[in-house]
Amino acid sequence: MGAGAQLSDDKTVMSWQRCAMASRISTYAEFWPFYLREHAAPLTRQVHALGTGLGLLLLLVAQVLGPWWLVLAALMAGYGFAWLSHMLVERNRPASFKHPWWSLISDFRMAWCMLTGTLGAELAKAGVTPGR
Repeated sequence: MGAGAQLSDDKTVMSWQRCAMASRISTYAEFWPFYLREHAAPLTRQVHALGTGLGLLLLLVAQVLGPWWLVLAALMAGYGFAWLSHMLVERNRPASFKHPWWSLISDFRMAWCMLTGTLGAELAKAGVTPGR
């Protein structure tokens, strides 16, 4: 078996380990560090923030102008950007599949931490290496 096959097998094992870890989480205090580790790449966090911001903007416009389809567009923007970043950047499964409410709360919390400059400390507490 070549080195490429071994690398692929290692990624599969790590993916299963993350899924098993996610299923054992029983409190939000346990979920938050897991969520941050699943968003280790700066690009993933930036794409999430973009999707969250765009989703909120679309919800605001829907509230003011009234077209119902903007609510659907807001959901598609928020989740679409996030899921694509997981598939293309992190290469992991979005946390929203196992813990949808905690994931939604954490999307907003991470965006807030990015805006207030406190995300670095949160990432460090979760064991996420800077620059990764």
